[in-house]
Amino acid sequence: MNIYVPFICLTLGAVINWRGLPQSVLKVFDIATNVALILLMLVIGLNIGTSKEVMSNLGQIGLNCLIISLSAIGCSVLLVRICEATVMPLEKIRLQVAAENEIDAASADDRKFSPLVVIMPGCIITGIVMGCTLLCHMNGSILGTTLTISLIFLYTGVGVSLGSNKGVFQYIKKLGFRILFMPLAIFAGCVLGGIISGLVLDVPLSWSAVSAGGMGYYSLTGAFLTESFGVEAGTYGFVVNVSRDVFTVILLPLLTKISKGSPIASGAAGCMDTMLVPVTGAVGPELGMVALISGTILTFLVPLWLPLGVSLFS
Repeated sequence: MNIYVPFICLTLGAVINWRGLPQSVLKVFDIATNVALILLMLVIGLNIGTSKEVMSNLGQIGLNCLIISLSAIGCSVLLVRICEATVMPLEKIRLQVAAENEIDAASADDRKFSPLVVIMPGCIITGIVMGCTLLCHMNGSILGTTLTISLIFLYTGVGVSLGSNKGVFQYIKKLGFRILFMPLAIFAGCVLGGIISGLVLDVPLSWSAVSAGGMGYYSLTGAFLTESFGVEAGTYGFVVNVSRDVFTVILLPLLTKISKGSPIASGAAGCMDTMLVPVTGAVGPELGMVALISGTILTFLVPLWLPLGVSLFS
């Protein structure tokens, strides 16, 4: 997907709802967004299930990849949590903005249990099962087109939400340059997690650390490692990063209890596309914009990191 599409759709959605849409229309947008989100989760599952590369390596390699992915998420969450407690007080700033706009911060943050928390992982699992059984020969271009259409609907839906919460822009302004600590902490955590898990599992660091540094950008990371070290390394690059999206969705209820920035840390580069809506739904529109900015920076960082990581750890 073109790098400008998310921002175009977000802007369009915000403009549409800038002066306020009727509740009946907002409900239609909400339903359309949820349907697109469910479809997106199915497509993620189908991409995994129809990938012979992934499904044929679910033994020891698959277990190693899952551990590396979880280690990268854990270290990213830890470093982001440290930043939140020191230089990047996300919740404190949110409360300040709420007070200045005379918003009840407690009610604004009262996110009731959503069935989507259960439905999203279920859809991914369903997609995997369908992909490796009924739809194992499904055309990849169909999945790609479906993914793009789903994301366009989702971005626009998030934009409509931003139009209803104009304090988002005030929040970003108050956060200022400190927003850069988010992607830096996530990136450092990913590489650190890759190094630790690689040493523990006795996996070459040029595979584990570089894979973890892919931060969810599975297509590029998998292709780069395949070209650099062969198919087995490429499998690590792909599975470590595609499983990151799955873990992010599954762990969202836990991550939101740890801190406001933890879901963003887990989503990493995926917060620019597939993980933006699930993460925004968990943390709110203010931090949803932080997630998008962080995800965009990390997405640009991955192509720079891959050759550097290979040269550092080879």
